[in-house]
Amino acid sequence: MTGLLSALAPLDQPFLQHALLAGTAIAAASGLVGHFLVLRAQIFTADALSHVAFTGAMGALALGYDLHMGLFGCTVGIALLFGALGRKARPDDVVIGSVFSWILGLGAFFITLYTTSRSTTNGHAGISVLFGSIFGLSAGRASAAALVATAICLLMLLIARPLLFATLDEAVAAARGVPVRTLGFGFLAVTGVCAAEATQAVGSLLLLGLLAAPAGAAARLTDRPYRALALSALLAVLEMWAGLAASYAVPTMPPGFAIMAAATAVYAATFLVRRPAGRGRLRLRTAATGT
Repeated sequence: MTGLLSALAPLDQPFLQHALLAGTAIAAASGLVGHFLVLRAQIFTADALSHVAFTGAMGALALGYDLHMGLFGCTVGIALLFGALGRKARPDDVVIGSVFSWILGLGAFFITLYTTSRSTTNGHAGISVLFGSIFGLSAGRASAAALVATAICLLMLLIARPLLFATLDEAVAAARGVPVRTLGFGFLAVTGVCAAEATQAVGSLLLLGLLAAPAGAAARLTDRPYRALALSALLAVLEMWAGLAASYAVPTMPPGFAIMAAATAVYAATFLVRRPAGRGRLRLRTAATGT
């Protein structure tokens, strides 16, 4: 009993409570969104949004606004731009690469402008955006992050079936009345919001890992789409917890690094698991169409 109480003692720390509250919800949302990013072959979109998050946040600071305005505005805006430029709301690599190149240069300009012309009272803002600041979340910010992430989870569960159908066979889905294009744009917008929220946990540099690694591991462990969806969210949450625990135990270890180390270790471990090949595609199509 004494040992259990000692193990739970860290949970009395407010900063860890805030990190667990926000981190759990953010991880679950990232797992759900990441699952469809993998299915729709849009992982490069998440990679681009990770850099857009930094540019947007620094742009807002350089212009004298709250960084969250730029963070959310730019990630959602660029995600929708990908959909508008890409065919059928599925941006291709050329579209993303073209936007990606000037986004990086713009970010460098904004950070230079901010550091040379603005007050240094928030001088660590750029570092927190790059590497995350989950242990520095206030109670209000943690609650807001948890609410937004929970809303993302509910929305993803609501659109999971039609989005899966549209992902696997656009033509048939459209013929059956599924709003394929609207779903595509809507999913990209949700991805942008999720990317902005996840930046607080792991930072823009490691954002891609939180969206891709749990979903990739789940895809390797099962070919049933809804089971993979749930497994992706579960793995993301467990990896978040493991990373936070490791970072708390070793204060010199950044939480973003610890979370990504856990996610990478789990993904690598899936290569040791052998599963029978065969009817995975059939299971996906059956689950999507209900036939």
